[in-house]
Amino acid sequence: QVQLVESGGGLVQPGGSLRLSCAASGSIFSGKVMAWYRQAPGKERELVAQVNRYGITNYADSVKGRFSISRDNARNILYLQMNSLKVEDTAVYYCNQVGATARNYWGQGTQVTVSS
Repeated sequence: QVQLVESGGGLVQPGGSLRLSCAASGSIFSGKVMAWYRQAPGKERELVAQVNRYGITNYADSVKGRFSISRDNARNILYLQMNSLKVEDTAVYYCNQVGATARNYWGQGTQVTVSS
């Protein structure tokens, strides 16, 4: 069964932190390069961080130094630690394989709102 379940979002003040989690089915997660994406209102979905099965990571310039992606390969869970949050980080956050398109299965996402 294909599954992506994101959680951990919420309302946080600028400068705050959140930790997102994504529980994935093995068919999507195992051995794959996984990523966190986000989509703000009126904008295209963008990839913000990715990690391969060895833990090698890459980040979008907009989040570099503030976000940290990691994975638990034994439990098929993807994480995103978000620090020093900014108002412009407000978006719905999704996890999926790198290269996933609108034709792929997507979970419901988790809303992150950064506001004072």
